[in-house]
Amino acid sequence: MSHAPQIDLNSDVGESFGSWTMGDDAAIMPSVSSANVACGFHAGDPSGIAQTCRDAVAAGVTIGAHVGYRDLAGFGRRFLDCTPTELADDVHYQIGALDALARAAGGQVRYVKPHGALYNTIVRHEAHAQAVVDGVKAFGSDLPLLLLPGSVALDKAAAAGLRGVAEAFADRGYNPDGTLVSRREPGAVLHDEDAVAARMVRLATEGVVTAVDGTDVRVDAESICLHGDTPGAVAMAAAVRRALEGAGVAVKAFA
Repeated sequence: MSHAPQIDLNSDVGESFGSWTMGDDAAIMPSVSSANVACGFHAGDPSGIAQTCRDAVAAGVTIGAHVGYRDLAGFGRRFLDCTPTELADDVHYQIGALDALARAAGGQVRYVKPHGALYNTIVRHEAHAQAVVDGVKAFGSDLPLLLLPGSVALDKAAAAGLRGVAEAFADRGYNPDGTLVSRREPGAVLHDEDAVAARMVRLATEGVVTAVDGTDVRVDAESICLHGDTPGAVAMAAAVRRALEGAGVAVKAFA
C-alpha cells in the first residue's frame, strides 16, 4: 500500500436533556474525528446540542446528524410505525435543526447517522430505509450516510447518488457472518481496552476482526464507532486512538 491507512472514529454525543445527563461528551471529543450529534427527537435539547456543536468545532471534530425516531421517552430505541413520508420529513427536520445550530457554532452538518431503533430497522426495512434516504436528499447537500455493513439502506443510498459509509464497532463481538453478536449472548460487549485497541488496529490495517468462534471475518469499514456512555468507554476510546496512531493509522473524518 503506497499511502498510510486511515480510519474515522465516531461517537454519539449531545444526548443530555434538561437535567438528565447522558455520556461524557467533553471527555470523548479528544478521541474522535466525527461526532454523531443528537437532534432533539431521541435525545438532546437546543442548548445542549448547541454547546456540543461549539465543543466539536473547538476540537476540530466533524459534525454529523444523529437522527432517530421521534421517541424521546424511549431514547429512540423503539421501532415507530410511521409512514415513509412522515419519517422522511422527520429526518429532514432533524438535519435542518442541527445544521442551524452547527452553523452558529462555526461548523455544519457533514454526514448523517441514524440512531438506535432506526439504525437497526433500516438494515432490512425497505420503506424506512428509503424514507431516511429521501429525508437526507430533501436537505439538499447530498450528505453521506453512516450505516451498518450489509444494510439495505446502503443500497438505497447508492441508488439515490448518496455516499454510503460502513462502520465497525470497537466494543462489540462479531459473528462469523459479520453480524454483531446479540446483546443477549455471551461475548456481545468487549471490556478489555488493550484487546479492543489491538482489534481495531487489525481492522484498520487488514480489514478483518476475529469473530466469537475464533475465525477471521472480513469487515469493510471506513469508520469505527466508539461508545462514550460509561467512564470505561472514554478510556477505551483513548486507548483505541493511541493504538491506531501508534500503528501508523491516520485518524481522520470520512466527511
